[in-house]
Amino acid sequence: MPANPRLTRSNAPRPKVGIVHLGPGAFFRAFNAPFTSEAVAKSGGDWGILTVSLRSPDIRDKLKPQGCAYTSVTLAPDGAQYTVIEVINGILVAPEDPRAVLDTMADPDVKIVSLTVTEKGYCYNSATGGLLLGHPDIAHDLAHPDAPKSAIGYITHALNLRRMAGVAPFSVLSCDNLPNNGPLTRAVVLDFARAFDADLADWIATHCRFPATMVDRITPATTQSDIDALAAAQGYVDNACVMHEPFRQWVITDDFVNDDRPDWGAVGAQLVSDVEPFELMKLRCLNGTHSTLAYLGYLAGYETISETVADPAFARFITTLWADEIIPTLPQPEGEDLTAYTQSLLRRYQNPAIRHKTWQIAMDGSQKLPQRLLGTLSDNLKAGRDIAGLSLAVAGWMRYVGGVDEKGAPIDVKDPLAAQLRAAYDSHDTPESKVAALLAIRDVFPAGLAENATFRAAVTGAFTQLCANGARATIQGMT
Repeated sequence: MPANPRLTRSNAPRPKVGIVHLGPGAFFRAFNAPFTSEAVAKSGGDWGILTVSLRSPDIRDKLKPQGCAYTSVTLAPDGAQYTVIEVINGILVAPEDPRAVLDTMADPDVKIVSLTVTEKGYCYNSATGGLLLGHPDIAHDLAHPDAPKSAIGYITHALNLRRMAGVAPFSVLSCDNLPNNGPLTRAVVLDFARAFDADLADWIATHCRFPATMVDRITPATTQSDIDALAAAQGYVDNACVMHEPFRQWVITDDFVNDDRPDWGAVGAQLVSDVEPFELMKLRCLNGTHSTLAYLGYLAGYETISETVADPAFARFITTLWADEIIPTLPQPEGEDLTAYTQSLLRRYQNPAIRHKTWQIAMDGSQKLPQRLLGTLSDNLKAGRDIAGLSLAVAGWMRYVGGVDEKGAPIDVKDPLAAQLRAAYDSHDTPESKVAALLAIRDVFPAGLAENATFRAAVTGAFTQLCANGARATIQGMT
């Protein structure tokens, strides 16, 4: 039998490039590109995408032989669904020809520059939100406007080319999972522009737009077995295919230069005036319970989130946590039903086709806890509401970072503070003193919360139960 052929692009007409996207990784191909493809199919418009890899040729080398077509694979509970996406017109590798990237971004037909470059790609100080002017890439880009390295350098220098040519700016659309990603991107671009040319900074501040977004779709890494399964099912090889869950949510501040954007709203995106309530909803409802299930599920012996919530005790616990301790802390997002949203989260967690491992989600908990859980706890304490479930989540994290599971086996704790956390845990013998030692770590727990008597008592009680009875029995006793 001959080998399966490589996926090839159809002969369908291509829309002209209207979007340049920086960072053509799996999430972009599972999220942004399908949304735009569907919007063009439904409402038209010249919204073809030119993608730019800022570092590696790897994605280019996978996409280019296929005419930049690839397969979007929906991992539904009842089986995989396959869609070939053809909205990408081309891909550039920035280090190979930086001037070609700048010239493309400066083209008047380009109305949007979007980006998924991860948090580190913004070269910013997380404490101040400002640009790290001493970052090696930023220092290089200020000195070499024709050959930048960073996303911020490319965006700012391309905007300068448009300004000098008398062309309107593009809108800058961050789609990275960062709080206030639009204002953050605006701040670092303006910092760069001020360091380069004050007049450019004034022009960007006056004319450019930086819509905020909230993005949500679970996108597991593609494996060779995924590529093989696609070939068996569809009869072609696609090394650029992406896997994702059925659910997706894209919330966008509807603020674009000259209102130029694809008709994303026609295919399910939510165009709103304020994204921040949606970000908080996702952070607390999804990310907060993901971490909760990761620590307690791992301790209970479950490998994945779907296995964890298949246990009725865990499903009841998480449902109660949303209703009693999380939703009451949230402002009402525009047009959103919070109860329906959490019900959809539970269905997503239950999808056995998405193998989200508890151990993977448990990584870097010292960095995640303050945003995902501690803010919710603080709000409930101020309002005099129940904190039993959230306190158990924190206690689960404490038990986990102790580095030994309920059967006495070692836990491979991946965390920037792993050694410090383990030392604090091991330096004491009683549950009360272990909790106190961990609460004293100011990189995780702010003093006001750590010293709150109600919080300390609740976490200590939950931790004591976990040590005595185990995670599953403790949860079962609460539901």
